This record gives sequence, structure tokens and C-alpha cells, in this order.
Amino acid sequence: MGATVVLAEYDPHWPKRYEYEKNRILHALGERVIAIEHIGSTAVPGLGAKPIIDIMVAVRSLEHDLPACIEPLRRLGYEHVERADFTDSCFFCHGVWGPSTRHLHITEYGSAFWHEKLLFRDFLRLHTDTAAEYFALKRSLAAQHATNRTAYTDAKGSYIKSVVNRARSTALASSNNAQLERHFPK
Repeated sequence: MGATVVLAEYDPHWPKRYEYEKNRILHALGERVIAIEHIGSTAVPGLGAKPIIDIMVAVRSLEHDLPACIEPLRRLGYEHVERADFTDSCFFCHGVWGPSTRHLHITEYGSAFWHEKLLFRDFLRLHTDTAAEYFALKRSLAAQHATNRTAYTDAKGSYIKSVVNRARSTALASSNNAQLERHFPK
């Protein structure tokens, strides 16, 4: 069983918390970072979420850059958590797993993981109806899986995949949607 699922209404301080943590990470990892993004529900204005700031860092190569990132991140309080289900990214949790308020994902710039996380976030930012639908689903799943965060996360998977597919279709069909198009370089 995973940690308890606790959802909160949107907190306008989440972007500031991300910015603070982003600066700490950039300072610790330096030029290994190609890009850094606020992802997940806390990155979507108005969307309720587990109060955990999800941060995604892009590096050139997981194989070469990740080993040099582990110790500086540990000094910031991040623990590297081995996850067999994360094939093109690495996961770090700030502090103790259960009550953690920050999660960090390191992936290669341009990987499928990178693009899918940004597609999902950007689509929800542009489509408030979809964001509201997603929050309603999260509330329902949180009630069903209140004491098992892993089951809660797994249960959201097919919905997230459907939104990513809609985002891809929208971006490819509409040449005037610059925010989504950036995930499909020409």
C-alpha cells in the first residue's frame, strides 16, 4: 500500500514554491540542466491537487549526467527512489516519502517522458473544462483509494493517456496553437 491520498484546492503559492525550488536545483546542478519545468496538477492554475510540487529536469544523457546529480540533490534533501516503472526518467522525493511536498523527475531533453508531461500540463492549462473533469476524477479516485497512493496514481493512468492523445491530435491539427506545438519540432 502507498501513502495516503490527500487532495487540496488550488493554492496560488504553488508557482512561487516551484520557483524557489527551481533556483535551488539550478544552483546545485548547474550546467547539467538543459531545461526545468513545473509539471503535474500544481502547475495548472485553478486545478486542485495533492499538495506536492512536481519538477521535471532535462539533462543531455541520463547515463552520463544522472550519477553526478545524485549527491548535489541529496544535499538539498532529495532522495533518489529506484522505480522500475520509470524507464526514461529517474525519480527523486524530497524528504520522507509519505509527507513529501516536492517530487523531482530527471529525464533526457526531448524524451517521450519530457514531451508527454508538458503536453498534459499545457493541454490542461488551455482547456479548463478538461482540468475540471480531471479534478472530479481525482476526487472520486481519492475517495476509492484514500490509503493507497500507488493505486490512486495507477487509476488515473488511462485518463492521462487519453488527454495526452487529445493534446497530440490538437497540436498536430492546429498550426496556430503555439503552446502545444512546441512539443512537435519541425
